[in-house]
Amino acid sequence: MSRPTVIFATFLAPTLYKTYRHIVEYVEEATGIPTFLIRGESLDDFAYGSIDAGFICGLAYTHLSQQVPSPVELVAAPILKGERYQQSPLYFSDIVVRKDSPANALEDLYGCTWAYNEKTSHSGYNLVQYSLLEQGRSLEQFAQTIETGSHGQSLRLVLEGKADAAAIDSHMLDVILRNRPEIAAAVRIIGAFGPSTIPPVVVSTRLPRSLREKLREAFLTMHLDGPVAQRLDDGLIERFTDISDEQYHNIHAMYRKVQENVAGLLR
Repeated sequence: MSRPTVIFATFLAPTLYKTYRHIVEYVEEATGIPTFLIRGESLDDFAYGSIDAGFICGLAYTHLSQQVPSPVELVAAPILKGERYQQSPLYFSDIVVRKDSPANALEDLYGCTWAYNEKTSHSGYNLVQYSLLEQGRSLEQFAQTIETGSHGQSLRLVLEGKADAAAIDSHMLDVILRNRPEIAAAVRIIGAFGPSTIPPVVVSTRLPRSLREKLREAFLTMHLDGPVAQRLDDGLIERFTDISDEQYHNIHAMYRKVQENVAGLLR
């Protein structure tokens, strides 16, 4: 009888694709179950059975978890390297401008051109909108906006002077600024939204419980393997930790407030 193959998909920034690939390779080694990694195209593929596990945005997780029955459950979440992450499964949405920008704080960007990746992103859009709504204004009232399709493209527009600012996933940005000194020299971080609970690893509820537990154990212990710990370090990941559904409730609450505001504008 052939062993099952576990298909992982990443719906996150391609900057970390190599790290995710090494992680998936380790999972195969640790569990003895064949695995491979693809770039995710649709979250519906969890329900359709096309993918078995994945690296997804926290907001996407809240949408999937609201389905009855939910097609996924949480496996683990990364703890990032760096003091500001407090050894907890957190990340930020960093406000990035060009080095020569006169802006030194969010307030200085009123009326600017703001790039965001997509409206389904928590760090790129949902958290930004929520934070501005808490101040009594929306992103569209605060700035002219450009939807770019990805964090990388948003950062590119800032670098090229086609946008004044963008909110970038801090995990992705940390890796870029460490590996690309020319980009680090060309931008400044003038603030941050968050912290928020970091994007998790999920597994399809179609998989047998025993297999799901094997996958969870592999994620929670991989940092104990020296060579794998180095691969995690390449992606600025300290280790993976247990995570609960409750830790993503605040992201869903933010989303509801943003959607209520959009509905109010359309009335």
